[in-house]
Amino acid sequence: MEQGEIIDLLRHALFLVLQIGAPPMLIGLCIGVIVALFQALTQIQEMTLVFVPKILAIFTAIAVMFPSMISIMQNFMQIIADRISSM
Repeated sequence: MEQGEIIDLLRHALFLVLQIGAPPMLIGLCIGVIVALFQALTQIQEMTLVFVPKILAIFTAIAVMFPSMISIMQNFMQIIADRISSM
C-alpha cells in the first residue's frame, strides 16, 4: 500500500467518524443549550436537569439514526475489504 492510499483511507475513516458521531453530538448540544437557557430564565440550578434530557435525546437520536449509521459503516467496510483483496 502506498502512502497516498493510506492517507486517503485515513481521511475517509475520519470523515466516517464525523458522519456517525456529529448528529447525536449536535442534538445533545442543542438540548444542552435549551436546558441551560431554561435554567437561566427560571433560576433553577438543578444538576440532574441538564443530564437527563441530553441523555434521552442522544439515545433517541442514535436509535433513530442507527440504520443509516450501519449502512455507512458497511460501505466503509466494503471499501476496506476491496482494498485488502486487491493486494
